Amino acid sequence: MYHNEILEETHKYREEYAKSFQYDLRAIFNDLKQKQVVHKDRLVRLPIKRESNKSTAPKQI
Repeated sequence: MYHNEILEETHKYREEYAKSFQYDLRAIFNDLKQKQVVHKDRLVRLPIKRESNKSTAPKQI
Protein backbone atom coordinates (compact mmCIF):
# COMPACT_ATOMS: atom_id res chain seq x y z
CA MET A 1 0.00 0.00 0.00
CA TYR A 2 1.13 3.57 -0.69
CA HIS A 3 2.82 5.27 2.30
CA ASN A 4 2.26 9.02 2.58
CA GLU A 5 3.54 10.73 5.72
CA ILE A 6 1.57 13.93 5.12
CA LEU A 7 -1.66 12.01 4.71
CA GLU A 8 -0.95 9.96 7.83
CA GLU A 9 -0.25 13.14 9.79
CA THR A 10 -3.51 14.66 8.54
CA HIS A 11 -5.46 11.56 9.60
CA LYS A 12 -3.77 11.62 13.00
CA TYR A 13 -4.67 15.29 13.51
CA ARG A 14 -8.26 14.69 12.40
CA GLU A 15 -8.58 11.79 14.84
CA GLU A 16 -7.15 13.85 17.73
CA TYR A 17 -9.45 16.77 16.88
CA ALA A 18 -12.57 14.56 16.79
CA LYS A 19 -11.51 12.79 19.98
CA SER A 20 -11.15 16.15 21.76
CA PHE A 21 -14.89 16.65 21.16
CA GLN A 22 -15.77 13.03 22.06
CA TYR A 23 -16.66 12.54 18.35
CA ASP A 24 -19.69 14.85 18.80
CA LEU A 25 -20.37 16.19 15.30
CA ARG A 26 -22.49 19.07 16.57
CA ALA A 27 -19.66 20.22 18.87
CA ILE A 28 -17.13 19.89 16.03
CA PHE A 29 -19.42 21.88 13.72
CA ASN A 30 -19.88 24.63 16.33
CA ASP A 31 -16.13 24.84 16.86
CA LEU A 32 -15.48 25.17 13.13
CA LYS A 33 -18.19 27.85 12.78
CA GLN A 34 -16.58 29.78 15.66
CA LYS A 35 -13.19 29.54 13.94
CA GLN A 36 -14.77 30.98 10.78
CA VAL A 37 -15.98 34.00 12.74
CA VAL A 38 -12.58 34.54 14.34
CA HIS A 39 -10.57 34.03 11.12
CA LYS A 40 -12.74 35.67 8.44
CA ASP A 41 -9.61 36.73 6.58
CA ARG A 42 -8.70 33.08 5.94
CA LEU A 43 -11.96 32.17 4.18
CA VAL A 44 -12.10 31.79 0.42
CA ARG A 45 -15.10 33.37 -1.28
CA LEU A 46 -15.75 31.96 -4.73
CA PRO A 47 -17.99 33.77 -7.21
CA ILE A 48 -21.37 32.23 -7.94
CA LYS A 49 -21.35 30.28 -11.21
CA ARG A 50 -24.46 31.03 -13.22
CA GLU A 51 -25.53 29.07 -16.25
CA SER A 52 -26.26 30.89 -19.46
CA ASN A 53 -29.85 31.62 -20.56
CA LYS A 54 -29.85 28.84 -23.18
CA SER A 55 -32.27 26.39 -21.63
CA THR A 56 -33.68 25.65 -18.20
CA ALA A 57 -34.35 22.00 -19.05
CA PRO A 58 -32.13 19.41 -17.35
CA LYS A 59 -29.16 18.28 -19.39
CA GLN A 60 -29.44 14.88 -21.03
CA ILE A 61 -26.63 12.41 -20.44
